Amino acid sequence: MSNPIEQTFPLGQQWPTIDPFLFCAHHNDKYPAGTADLGPDPALLAGRHMGSDFSGQDGWSMYHGSVIPGFPQHPHRGFETVTLVRAGLIDHSDSLGAIARFGEGDVQWVTAGSGIVHSEMFPLLRNDAPNHAELFQIWLNLPAANKMASPHFTMLWSEDIPSVESVDASGKTTTIVMVAGSMGEVAAPESPPESWASQADSDVAIWLVTMEPGASWDLPAAAGNNTVRVLYPFEGPSISVDGTPIDTGFGAVVRCTSDVTLTAADARGGNSEPLQFLVLQGRPIGEPVARYGPFVMTTRQEIEQAFDDYRATQFGGWPWSADGPSHGTEAVRFAKFPDGRIEQPSSTV
Repeated sequence: MSNPIEQTFPLGQQWPTIDPFLFCAHHNDKYPAGTADLGPDPALLAGRHMGSDFSGQDGWSMYHGSVIPGFPQHPHRGFETVTLVRAGLIDHSDSLGAIARFGEGDVQWVTAGSGIVHSEMFPLLRNDAPNHAELFQIWLNLPAANKMASPHFTMLWSEDIPSVESVDASGKTTTIVMVAGSMGEVAAPESPPESWASQADSDVAIWLVTMEPGASWDLPAAAGNNTVRVLYPFEGPSISVDGTPIDTGFGAVVRCTSDVTLTAADARGGNSEPLQFLVLQGRPIGEPVARYGPFVMTTRQEIEQAFDDYRATQFGGWPWSADGPSHGTEAVRFAKFPDGRIEQPSSTV
């Protein structure tokens, strides 16, 4: 049988992706205790390039934040952002008038479409202990026909995201959290209406997989012959695909026209840390990609038009008094939608 691994590449903070995905960033910040302003002690900011701090100094970055870490208001057009939070809470605000505080396994899915401005801030809510924030932000392209769709804001609460559990012959468990796509009889929550993921034949999947050390799991073939599947092992022991190893910290394009057996390496030295990896798969859109900063279109002329439109309209304007709003000191997850509807996950209602 041919090698099931078609390509490998090292993972940095921003991971290489393949059509229909544009970008994937893994943020893993061990923030200190917060102040009354929900940011770190200003004394800890010395030596950082404030306004654009991706240094990882002391185990964390401020990114574009000046008091609270994160990403103050910035525009997007022509694609979608999928933000999967593993630890900590994120404060979202946007030009549609939506706000949210989400985390602990929640996913925010924003269709930028014709244009949206949003901010994503990482408030340090605990003042008596460190604040850990870990998240993936994934950019999923839109086909040309949908790039100018109306912007759309979606929350997928962790309580509503299904998972599949597989126990191998030795009793070891693999758990697959399904943000997008389906496996057997289990399907992820519905994707936004204009998303490539909502197309019946797109075969898009976003899965977060956890395997006990030494566990084996048969990853089923993708639905389509043109589907591309990438595995991103980011934590724990190494993994093998039909016996071919991939070291943690390296991504791999994996054959998906037939089932493959994934095996997590045994724990070494008494370390029982599970293997964790992200799966991004989908049928390529197969259209030209023109991108510049926050805009992704199909031609250079469309990029220039995006800048012209943003200068003229600000994509509806910024309705908030701060560039990077935060939503209070209570660690309560919620979302307020553009129509004024307020939603909370079932565990907090």
